[in-house]
Amino acid sequence: MIMPIASAPYARSNCTTSRIMMLVILAMIPGIAIQYYFFGWGNLIQILLSASIAIISEAIILRFRGYQIINTLKDNSGLLTATILGVSIPSLSPWWIITIGTIFSIIIAKQIYGGLGQNPFNPAMVGYVVLLISFPVQMTTWIPADNIKSFTHCFTETFHVIIYNYATPNKTPLIKNLNVDGISQATPLDYFKTSLHEGQTAHDILEKPMYKNFLTQESCWRWINAGFFIGGIFLLVTRTIHWHIPVGFLASLTFCSIISYFYSPDHLLPPIIHLFSGSTMLGAFFIATDPVTASTTSHGRLIYSMIIGILTWLIRSYGGYPDGIAFGVLLANICVPLIDHYTQPRVYGHPKRRIL
Repeated sequence: MIMPIASAPYARSNCTTSRIMMLVILAMIPGIAIQYYFFGWGNLIQILLSASIAIISEAIILRFRGYQIINTLKDNSGLLTATILGVSIPSLSPWWIITIGTIFSIIIAKQIYGGLGQNPFNPAMVGYVVLLISFPVQMTTWIPADNIKSFTHCFTETFHVIIYNYATPNKTPLIKNLNVDGISQATPLDYFKTSLHEGQTAHDILEKPMYKNFLTQESCWRWINAGFFIGGIFLLVTRTIHWHIPVGFLASLTFCSIISYFYSPDHLLPPIIHLFSGSTMLGAFFIATDPVTASTTSHGRLIYSMIIGILTWLIRSYGGYPDGIAFGVLLANICVPLIDHYTQPRVYGHPKRRIL
């Protein structure tokens, strides 16, 4: 009997990179479905545009670098980046917004560093931060969910709005029904911070309809966060992600918001709004858990996620931007090499590593 000769590893896992990426994309479906319910076809079109641009731009770079295009694209990492970016921007953002963000995410933040596994920063968050800093008006332009109910969920009409922007001579019925206030609707986090600068107290702000609805489960942002939370639980059950990062992030964000709200209830947000506004659950389960840019040790993941949670709370409470998850993730990415260096487990037979 002839025994085949093979090199290690002899035990192989069926959990490939492409399968992991696809599981994460599938886990985002509940949140994306709720976004569609409140905002129509907009974010779905943004995802499709971003995915197309990601595939094309990555194929071009791979061609110049002399890499195999098909085998590299099959890892689905570009599709995951496109999906995260597509759900993070306003649903009716012009097409060039998602184009610029995707190109930065794929080419600058990923391929220039060597491709998947070599990038030190989360590609989707690099693209998002570039867009947020460069185009703050477009990146804070959301249609109010209560007004979207009066519009027809028409794919071609929404596509026309995204491609031809808001300045076309013959406006579609969707644009005709939108007034200035409807186009520039703020999120709960943005509205709270703007109202504080106008001299209102937190108690008065939370009495507004936006927050009354939020606290009675009638806010779209609460439902969207709940959808991504369900998807995150699926990732934990299937062991696609480690529990340390979402737990550390949510725990640190909750702890900071509880202490701060107890100390200054007239100027800071309560914990429930921190947890179910903005991109909290998306960041906790789908962004911060990126295996390439996150810490690789158990203790390191907790430290890494707590840094993101604290930075998110600081930026939301005292920074110039309404949400700080993207900045928190990128700043924590910088700390990952140092965190991994000092949180490596002790090798058996060797003394414990000294901090200094």
